[in-house]
Amino acid sequence: MDRQQALPWVHTALILFLLSPGGAIEIPMDLTQPPTITKQSVKDHIVDPRDNILIECEAKGNPAPSFHWTRNSRFFNIAKDPRVSMRRRSGTLVIDFRSGGRPEEYEGEYQCFARNKFGTALSNRIRLQVSKSPLWPKENLDPVVVQEGAPLTLQCNPPPGLPSPVIFWMSSSMEPITQDKRVSQGHNGDLYFSNVMLQDMQTDYSCNARFHFTHTIQQKNPFTLKVLTNNPYNDSSLRNHPDMYSARGVAERTPSFMYPQGTSSSKMVLRGMDLLLDCIASGVPTPDIAWYKKGGDLPSDKTKFENFNKALRITNVSEEDSGEYFCLASNKMGSIRHTISVRVKAAPYWLDEPKNLILAPGEDGRLVCRANGNPKPTVQWMVNGEPLQSAPPNPNREVAGDTIIFRDTQISSRAVYQCNTSNEHGYLLANAFVSVLDVPPRMLSPRNQLIRVILYNRTRLDCPFFGSPIPTLRWFKNGQGSNLDGGNYHVYENGSLEIKMIRKEDQGIYTCVATNILGKAENQVRLEVKDPTRIYRMPEDQVVKRGTTVQLECRVKHDPSLKLMVSWLKDDEPLYIGNRMKKEDDSLTIFGVAERDQGSYTCMASTELDQDLAKAYLTVLGRPDRPRDLELTDLAERSVRLTWIPGDDNNSPITDYVIQFEEDQFQPGVWHDHSKFPGSVNSAVLQLSPYVNYQFRVIAVNEVGSSHPSLPSERYRTSGAPPESNPSDVKGEGTRKNNMEITWTPMNATSAFGPNLRYIVKWRRRETRETWNNVTVWGSRYVVGQTPVYVPYEIRVQAENDFGKGPEPDTVIGYSGEDYPRAAPTEVKIRVLNSTAISLQWNRVYSDTVQGQLREYRAYYWRESSLLKNLWVSQKRQQASFPGDRPRGVVARLFPYSNYKLEMVVVNGRGDGPRSETKEFTTPEGVPSAPRRFRVRQPNLETINLEWDHPEHPNGILIGYTLKYVAFNGTKLGKQLVENFSPNQTKFSVQRADPVSRYRFSLSARTQVGSGEAATEETPAPPNEAYTNNQADIATQGWFIGLMCAIALLVLILLIVCFIKRSRGGKYPVREKKDVPLGPEDPKEEDGSFDYSDEDNKPLQGSQTSLDGTIKQQESDDSLVDYGEGGEGQFNEDGSFIGQYTVKKDKEETEGNESSEATSPVNAIYSLA
Repeated sequence: MDRQQALPWVHTALILFLLSPGGAIEIPMDLTQPPTITKQSVKDHIVDPRDNILIECEAKGNPAPSFHWTRNSRFFNIAKDPRVSMRRRSGTLVIDFRSGGRPEEYEGEYQCFARNKFGTALSNRIRLQVSKSPLWPKENLDPVVVQEGAPLTLQCNPPPGLPSPVIFWMSSSMEPITQDKRVSQGHNGDLYFSNVMLQDMQTDYSCNARFHFTHTIQQKNPFTLKVLTNNPYNDSSLRNHPDMYSARGVAERTPSFMYPQGTSSSKMVLRGMDLLLDCIASGVPTPDIAWYKKGGDLPSDKTKFENFNKALRITNVSEEDSGEYFCLASNKMGSIRHTISVRVKAAPYWLDEPKNLILAPGEDGRLVCRANGNPKPTVQWMVNGEPLQSAPPNPNREVAGDTIIFRDTQISSRAVYQCNTSNEHGYLLANAFVSVLDVPPRMLSPRNQLIRVILYNRTRLDCPFFGSPIPTLRWFKNGQGSNLDGGNYHVYENGSLEIKMIRKEDQGIYTCVATNILGKAENQVRLEVKDPTRIYRMPEDQVVKRGTTVQLECRVKHDPSLKLMVSWLKDDEPLYIGNRMKKEDDSLTIFGVAERDQGSYTCMASTELDQDLAKAYLTVLGRPDRPRDLELTDLAERSVRLTWIPGDDNNSPITDYVIQFEEDQFQPGVWHDHSKFPGSVNSAVLQLSPYVNYQFRVIAVNEVGSSHPSLPSERYRTSGAPPESNPSDVKGEGTRKNNMEITWTPMNATSAFGPNLRYIVKWRRRETRETWNNVTVWGSRYVVGQTPVYVPYEIRVQAENDFGKGPEPDTVIGYSGEDYPRAAPTEVKIRVLNSTAISLQWNRVYSDTVQGQLREYRAYYWRESSLLKNLWVSQKRQQASFPGDRPRGVVARLFPYSNYKLEMVVVNGRGDGPRSETKEFTTPEGVPSAPRRFRVRQPNLETINLEWDHPEHPNGILIGYTLKYVAFNGTKLGKQLVENFSPNQTKFSVQRADPVSRYRFSLSARTQVGSGEAATEETPAPPNEAYTNNQADIATQGWFIGLMCAIALLVLILLIVCFIKRSRGGKYPVREKKDVPLGPEDPKEEDGSFDYSDEDNKPLQGSQTSLDGTIKQQESDDSLVDYGEGGEGQFNEDGSFIGQYTVKKDKEETEGNESSEATSPVNAIYSLA
């Protein structure tokens, strides 16, 4: 995590500065003033010949200046040339070639003059040149013949262009020439070979020139090399060998310089330019280059080494960079040194550039023009474009070298002065006018501006003004009389007020007052101080694995009156928020992090006044990059050293390197693992097999995963040898009854050891002492024909190549082909073990009848019928296997109560022999399978209906069904009940003991043997089972029964009281819900009652008012509606009735009786519930 506080902003009252703290004076444009050049073309102006020519010259003044040009110091009459025009209200020249013409005709030196009645200003002398890209001269280049190890320079000599072209070398097929410390291009464009090797003949060399303006590339005819060598075999494996030169018979040589030649040279460079020194040396081995400065160190902050250390660049040179530099070229044969004497010259540069001079009548002033250079520049003064010597004399003006002094200046002294300082390396031209004005002070910025600044920042308040004589400026705060200067305040010469550190108490109104002898002017600025923007919870550095999600926090405090904007940068560039990212107010989330997400993330919280930055670095752990630059060294007959450069580990250390190889004879293009090495090494010795054309590649492994394989190494073929092993997995097996197929696993490329790998196959019958039969085979199988049935053979397979035979092979026993067995098992006896299994016993067959390898005895059996009438059975044949030569076995998983048939055979590798005689047996009765489709239904809360179907497999005569069931409530179990049914019954109903309990049923069928598998079901749980269980548990408690009895008694008493009250009539405190409120004259309003007269308001007999006020016919006058469900009734949220029913006899009786209250019976019931 890294916090970066933005630099304090300097807040200004106005963008327009007429007087910067050390700047020149600007006159407001509404006042008369001489011309000033504001824009012009560069001194060396190179243009594209395909475009129109534009020479810029802009100026300001009052009155507006007029323009004219000179070309080659002579007046340039624009009106006479139809191609040349001048832009309106500007001095810019436009030369148009759309109607023809040659741009070269307009080359020359141009100068612009801007003039009004107060003077003339001049532009620089602009040298106009047209870009040139001449064609390369055609030439036929003979092959360059060079001895291997000798130095070589291929010269480019590009055609002169304007500007100079960029030079680079390629082959004629546009492939770039690979450069290194042995072969490289100098800054003069030539290609230098420190020593030539045979491999340099593999391409040709063409110099190319790219021209800037035309965007064209011109190619020189290519050079071809013919390298004379003592070793014409180009062994690529030796290309980077440490002893490459001695291995190729190249004599080693001490270094010598190719460029610059000799032991010393000199170089001149202009101040401010880059110093570029070349030092290219030849030698065998290729020399190394080192740079030094005599009497001191190289300037580290400006020094760069280029072109494989063969070039030294010092940027922006100054006089102290002069001196002697030397380069040292060295190899193991020796070293040499070349000294370069560097002189730094300088075109003129300003020490004190003249500035505009504004004076009041009678004032004194001076123009100063000081410049330096090497050699020392001369100074020439001009006035209005003419030499000062030829100008009319002015008694108020005095020239003293680089200074012009003005005394008692008058209006007539107004003019534009030019200072031209030059030496042999260039010139500087500056315009400065003298203006004589008599102007009272004026403010140039808007009045009463509001400036908002950040607490503790440095702030400058500007008050642009003008006057002549130049006014003095003072600052005041909040109308106070003391001038602000000193302490926390500082006033610049131009009148700007700087507050070094803003505090809360600095808020207020600031007044600036400008005064001269002609009067005064003032302006006000209101300053508001705002709280700074601060990131108080910053993003933190994180290390994450590829594919995970990461969140970067950024929580900000800011002044609430300012609008906050939070944005993110990645590697200091604006972050594009893609679909894998989510930006929120206080965080940034990245989903599925990838390697490209690694980098620095900056949270930038900003308002219109300030900003705060916080940076964190996100490290993504990824798979390593592939290793590169594989190199084979230490080449031997059975080993080689492989060296590689590790790739980037992508922030997770490399743990292993897996080396793979590929050979191009047996399995070309297939890569095999060779060996594995720790991640700390980058070189390994590999053990090799004879006669393999190896190619290697390396895979790096870290905790995240494996890299892509490296590019393959060069091939290396080992020498051949006789095989050291024989093929494995040799077998002899018959595919027919009269043959034997001999097979083996062929040897791979690393065990062949030589060309033309083949196999010598030998065989003979076992224990017969026959001579060996043999044959040479190129594949991996051989078939021996006309063999007896299933006879053992001795087999040998030996490897052989062109270098010899392998070791003596081992002898393997194989067999010729098998035939079907000739005999069947005899004396097959069956014993019934139970209703589903039998035991078998038989006499084994003689071995000579098997005619092969006895695999197993096999019983084929099938269900002929069931002992139950009308029961269909499947007669599909089944089998039971008894591996090996054995006389007995067991057949299981039979159906009870069935008739079966059985046959026996013997089996060898060819197949089944003849079948034995068919045996019959019967299985006894067994227990039935579970009843099918056992269903439980509940038509109501009192009854449970059960239904089922007969078992799929009765396995005997059914004698009935047994039903066991038990009631349960949660963890409580009732007593188990048992019911027995006849075999034809398939329905039964159970009466519930209570409506809450559930039932568990188990139903099984029975035969004489016993009960079979049971089918089980449960009644479903009711939706509110938990509630019901609780209710059932409470209902059995004695205290609950007593409480309910007491409540019932209380309800009965309340009902009796209500009936008595109603029959007597009376007054009940209730307010009926009416549309019209009670009038103030109602004497009973205070106690909430009103008179209800039976005579006046009584409804019709036999009817009652409903909830909506309508009249409904009722069967009884005394109903629950009278006690709580009338239109006046109201209910609480829990459903309890809150209204009371009131009956009043008449007004007199009501007034004479006390009111009595009774709870509604419905209300009472709900309350008790």
